[in-house]
Amino acid sequence: MDIVKELLQGVPLPRMARIWQSFPAPAVADVAGTLREQLGRPGVLDTVKPGMRIAIGVGSRGLADLPTLVRVTVEEIKKRGGQPFLVPAMGSHGGATAEGQSEVLANLGVTEATAGCEVLASMEVVEIGRLDNGLPVYIDKFAYEADGIAVIARVKPHTAFRGECESGLVKMITIGLGKQKGAESCHAYSFKYMAEHILSMSAISLARTPILFGVATVENAYDRIAKIVATPASELVETDKALLIEAKANMPRFMLDTFDVLIVDRIGKDISGDGMDPNISGRYPTPYASGGPDIARIVLLDLTEATHGNANGMGAADFITRKLFDKIDFQPTYANSLTSTVPGPVRVPMVLDDDCDAIMAAIKTCNSRNPAQARVVRIKDTLHMGEISISESMLPEARANSAIKILSEPEELVFDDAGNLL
Repeated sequence: MDIVKELLQGVPLPRMARIWQSFPAPAVADVAGTLREQLGRPGVLDTVKPGMRIAIGVGSRGLADLPTLVRVTVEEIKKRGGQPFLVPAMGSHGGATAEGQSEVLANLGVTEATAGCEVLASMEVVEIGRLDNGLPVYIDKFAYEADGIAVIARVKPHTAFRGECESGLVKMITIGLGKQKGAESCHAYSFKYMAEHILSMSAISLARTPILFGVATVENAYDRIAKIVATPASELVETDKALLIEAKANMPRFMLDTFDVLIVDRIGKDISGDGMDPNISGRYPTPYASGGPDIARIVLLDLTEATHGNANGMGAADFITRKLFDKIDFQPTYANSLTSTVPGPVRVPMVLDDDCDAIMAAIKTCNSRNPAQARVVRIKDTLHMGEISISESMLPEARANSAIKILSEPEELVFDDAGNLL
C-alpha cells in the first residue's frame, strides 16, 4: 500500500442527504416573446436601417436560453432590413484563437444554423483610443467595420472585483469585444482598477464605434432568466448598473454557510469565469472581492466537457482528482491566467487518485474536532444550487430552516471500483 492510501485509511465518510434550497425565483415565461417586446423599445431596433451590417457580440458564458436570445435578435434585425452576423465576444477565452472561440459558441448551442446568420471569428482588433494612463482600448475588427454593433450579455456579480458595473454589458463591449488584446489591456493594472477601467474604456467604445444597443438578462437562483432588457447605447451603462443590483439580490447561496468540506462535482468556463463562482464558494482569486461561506476544504472532482480542458479556478481548491488533472489543457488554462494577470486560479492543488481519496483527504485535513461528524456539502456545480447534498450532522440545522426541504434520508456515499462517486 502506498503511503497516501495508508494515511487515509480509516478516515470516516459521512452519510449524505439530499435537500432543496428554496430561493425567490422570478422567471420570464416567454423568453422569445419578451425579447421581441424589448427589442421594439424606442432607440433599440429603430436604429437599424435597411442594408446595415450588424455585428452581434456573443460571449462564452452559459447564459440561460442563449440560442433563443441570439436567434430572436437576428430575426428582428433581419425584419428591419439589417444584415446581422455574430462575433465571439469573449476576450481570451477559447484558447485565445478564432477557432477556439467559434467552438465555444458551438458548445453553447450557438452556430450559424441555430442563429440564422454567419459567425465571423477573428482575434484581429483595432485600437480605438487610449485611457489617460496610456492603456489602449481595442475592438474586434469585424465589429469595428460593421455599420452597427449589438451585444448580448448576462448581468451578474464579478468573481474578482466590485464596482458599479461588473459582469455584463459594459464588460462585454470592453473586454469581450476587445478580444485577447483588449482583455490584457484592461487587466494590465490588476483587478484593483478594473471597475474604473471598464467604465472608462466603455465610454471610448460607445463614442467611437457604432454600438447601437445591448440585450441584457438577469437570472434567478435556479439559472433561469428572471428579466430581459434591451437598451439603446445611450442608456447601456446605466442599465448595466441597475441590473447588477437586481442580479446580486437574485444570487443563490448556501443557506447553511459554515461547513468543513465542500465537494464540487465539476468546474468549467461554461459554469463561471473562475470555474466555480467565488461568489458561491467564498474562494476569491483577488483581494478586491469578498463574501460567501466559511469553508475549510474544497474538493473538485471533474471538469465539464464544454470547458475543453480549461481548468481555470482549480487553484481555489485544496484537492483535485487524477481524472480532472488528466483532462487539463494547460495552453488555454495558462492563456486565461496570463491575460488576466492572476496566476492563483491555475495553480494545481494536491492531486489524489480518485474521488474517494480526495474526499477523505479533505475530511482528514479539515481540522474538525470530530471527523465522524464533519459538516460536508456536495454540489453539482455553482450554477445549480437548488438541490444539494449535506452530511447527516447538518440535518438538524436544515430541518430548522423553513426555506430548506429534506428530499431524502441520509445514505452512504457509494463509489465504483475505480473509486469514483456513483
